[in-house]
Amino acid sequence: MTAQVLNGKKTRGSGVDIIQVAQCAGVSPATVSRVTNGRSTVAKHLAKKVWRAIEELGYTPNPQARALVSGRSRVLGLLVSEITNPFFPELMQNFEDVAGKHDFEVMVGSTNYNRERAKIFIRRLVQRRVEGVAVMTFRAESHFLDELIAENIPLVTIDVSADAARSLVLEVDYAQGIDEAVQHLALLGHRWIGFASGPMPHLTNVRRKDAFVRAAKRIGLAAEKAPVFVGDHTFEGGTQAALYFLGLKPRPTAIVCSNDMMAVGVLRVMAERGIQVPRDMSVIGFDDIHLAEFINPPLTTVRMSRQELAKAAFHGLQQLWTEKSPGSRNAIHVGTRLVVRQSTDSPREAAEALPRKPRVRKARMRPVLA
Repeated sequence: MTAQVLNGKKTRGSGVDIIQVAQCAGVSPATVSRVTNGRSTVAKHLAKKVWRAIEELGYTPNPQARALVSGRSRVLGLLVSEITNPFFPELMQNFEDVAGKHDFEVMVGSTNYNRERAKIFIRRLVQRRVEGVAVMTFRAESHFLDELIAENIPLVTIDVSADAARSLVLEVDYAQGIDEAVQHLALLGHRWIGFASGPMPHLTNVRRKDAFVRAAKRIGLAAEKAPVFVGDHTFEGGTQAALYFLGLKPRPTAIVCSNDMMAVGVLRVMAERGIQVPRDMSVIGFDDIHLAEFINPPLTTVRMSRQELAKAAFHGLQQLWTEKSPGSRNAIHVGTRLVVRQSTDSPREAAEALPRKPRVRKARMRPVLA
């Protein structure tokens, strides 16, 4: 549909261009361009005429053209690993929320652990002249980022540095939350705790596993009483971990999982085997996805806030935009903390070993006869 004049009236349409807007407003195309790109050099009365014409004609400025004129696209890139794990859609929503509050559009892409797919998405980011990219994949993706680095596009990454002049790292404190989880289980009486790890040798998973091993040593557990299973961050990975731990003699009384997806897989196996959670087995996850609060039983988990991650990523990009000269930068710290729900309790043997309080019979009150 194009802009036409019917019965002396202009009609709205997607074919309206900057020249028609200029003619309608009685100004030059350059003035229209300065107004739509937010330049403050246009007189207020002229700017009002331009905006009236834009509204009347239904003109939508071309974002690529605006980027060429202003040098700013108001577009950010967000790269995640996958969208089947609920953690990432929740992170995407939070990043879009914080970017939208600052008048930025977000282009979202997932690698799905596929190099070619990631390269295609990154090429699109370069073509759109994005002003920064948050690489929230929790694994080393530096080999995907060469084109962005060559274009000097600001990058914020998690855990692993992009090794670029305009880049910054978000450093997640996995140890804080995992140590709280192990301490919580120790206080409940658990002395045999398993850990279901994500795939190796990804740095994020190495750090989570190492945090568990250190926390187990801190409460005095020998290696054989803190066994580790390495699997995938999926429901299936959780089911495999559960079967592994149930096959140990003796088996652990609690399992700490590297993410909530694995924890849900563990809970399913326990339900199928008739093992009561938390009476027979305590389970702890990591991430605190929205689902964790609504599964049965509600999952005790280590919260890694998507809102805090999104804000930290955006503020990191802001820091890169505003710095006058590149230099050494401190990583942005993102904390974790334990959220206790109903999937953890004292192990059965510890609960049964507690001395029982004797039942005290209440004396019957007899009426006093006068």
